[in-house]
Amino acid sequence: MQTLSAAPARTRTQPHPTAGIEEATTKSTNPAAAPRWRDKPLRLQRGPLPAGARGARLHVDVQLRSNGRAALARAVRRGLLLPQKMLPPKYFYDDYGSQLFDAICDLPEYYLTRTEHALLEAVADEVVALAAPRDLVELGSGASRKTRLLLDALQRAGGRPRYVPIDVSEGMLRRSAQILLGDYPRLQIHAVVGDYERHLHCVRGGRRRLVVFLGSSIGNFTPDEADRFLRRVAEQLNPGDHFLLGVDLVKDHAVLHAAYNDAAGVTAEFNRNILQVINRALAASFDTGAFDHVAFYNAEAAQIEMHLRARAAHAVHIGALDMRVAFAAGETIHTEISRKFTRDDTVAMLQRAGFEPVRWFEPASHYFGLALGTRQ
Repeated sequence: MQTLSAAPARTRTQPHPTAGIEEATTKSTNPAAAPRWRDKPLRLQRGPLPAGARGARLHVDVQLRSNGRAALARAVRRGLLLPQKMLPPKYFYDDYGSQLFDAICDLPEYYLTRTEHALLEAVADEVVALAAPRDLVELGSGASRKTRLLLDALQRAGGRPRYVPIDVSEGMLRRSAQILLGDYPRLQIHAVVGDYERHLHCVRGGRRRLVVFLGSSIGNFTPDEADRFLRRVAEQLNPGDHFLLGVDLVKDHAVLHAAYNDAAGVTAEFNRNILQVINRALAASFDTGAFDHVAFYNAEAAQIEMHLRARAAHAVHIGALDMRVAFAAGETIHTEISRKFTRDDTVAMLQRAGFEPVRWFEPASHYFGLALGTRQ
């Protein structure tokens, strides 16, 4: 990978210092080059999860059974009593929601996954050479698609890695673990069913670590939340451990709008699924058909905002909370933000958290960035 001088700044605000970080670019990623969604019917699984494991190479540590419902109840009560009703996006990801998001990643409009995948494929060997990890920890692992690129690089480097995926969906973790164990005979997996905001202690300890947070999931945090979260990640690591952060970059507004308003309506179903999560867990009476999916780009804040908008005035009862929530026609529940970044934003964010920037990777399209840092 060729190391280049710093690219011209593409910032919304006064640029932050970028001393100590090197930049690499890859061949252009064509956002239009993706599978045609209508040629790939969506097949989503419901029902029982696969059981069993491949010998002693898989350990599943379930952190959410005892307190997950209580945390959801607190978040729902707090969020739906606000003047602008809101729900935390982490609750999109039950088993079905995780499958829906995996399907979103194949949509022609959704450039993020394939752009990040192509970039990571081009730089995985360099990342592994720099980090030299014995443990690969992934926050919000989902289906572990991009993880394979790092596992392949570790395998080429002769490593015997341990993979530590952390995700709220036990079903998705078990399915992806079974597949990975079959494909990587030397791999060991310690899967953590948990919320990476509440269970970061599971990252503590272990061997020389590379922690990855991909998919621009950091964009779901407000600036203050992101700073607090990254500081907490850094606190779990030892000097010499590495952290790889994926960020979606500021780009043409039409490209951003299309990515969150796909023609097939999968993102809309994903957005509404958060209401089904609440229905099941808290005995609520949400009618998902009573809400429209709304997503738009807020240029001032440099973020996509997703909402669910009530089609007509109505009320919802949440049995477990003994709570009645009234909606006016057109009123929205704010379900997600997805902030977009610049290189300077990202470097400064890592430095504030206690990471020393090591490498910046960005494709020629300038659609996505990967920042590698090391714990100071």
